[in-house]
Amino acid sequence: MLIVDAQVHLWGADTPERPWPKGAQVTGKHQREPLTADGFLPKMNEAGVDRVVIVPPTWDGKRNDLALEAARRHPDRFAVMGRLWLERPESRAAIVGWRKQPGMLGLRFTFNLDGERPWLTDGTADWLWSACEQEGIPLMVHVPGSVPAIDAIAARHPGLRLVIDHLAIDSSLQDAAAFAHLPQLLALAKRPNVAVKASALPCNTSESYPFRNLHGYIRQVYDAFGPRRMFWGTDWSRLPCSYSEAIRLFTEELPWLSATDKEWIMGRAVCEWLGWPLPAAKR
Repeated sequence: MLIVDAQVHLWGADTPERPWPKGAQVTGKHQREPLTADGFLPKMNEAGVDRVVIVPPTWDGKRNDLALEAARRHPDRFAVMGRLWLERPESRAAIVGWRKQPGMLGLRFTFNLDGERPWLTDGTADWLWSACEQEGIPLMVHVPGSVPAIDAIAARHPGLRLVIDHLAIDSSLQDAAAFAHLPQLLALAKRPNVAVKASALPCNTSESYPFRNLHGYIRQVYDAFGPRRMFWGTDWSRLPCSYSEAIRLFTEELPWLSATDKEWIMGRAVCEWLGWPLPAAKR
């Protein structure tokens, strides 16, 4: 079974040649230590993860160079959902030919901060949806509290492929509070151009492995979206458990998933959705 982590942040050291933005902080268990492709490959190999979709972290600015270098050096282990400055006019020209960059699959944006959330509805991001639909660029979006806005965008742009990160959960919430918005998310399943990333879920429970209070929520998402629009992932740098436990939550603890379901959820589906060709042995 191909195992593909749909979200991992990798980053370089804070140096004079590559300074982090003022006030930037790394959340999670790794603090300000760099996490490079060479440093992460052994962790992937140990856990049995074949591929990783790199999402450059927000606190590293909008730089994609380290991620693209990882994909260049290890093209069947890493690919990239890049970033750009959504609010800057010069970014509009950068969209043209975006996927021609080797290793680049699409774009990822966060709309979870007070300064960014209004962009979904005030017209700031309108150019993005149209441009990405025209260019065939899939988008990953983190939209806690803004699921209805994504429903409207998906309806207006049926050719735009959208992935909802972390099931649209606010990262500060756990247990029932984290899933209070679930009816809104499940309603998005009616949009065939919307998929969801079942990522970072161990962060959203106060329980330890096997995270039993997550199982019912995962089942609801599976019933709504199906295995071909539901992508496993970890957001590894803030996981409160081992890489292996995050994998086994899906591969061993959910008996209602068939072997075929697991193949799609654990890797095949995200590769097909983003247009990352499968390894020859998995086609």
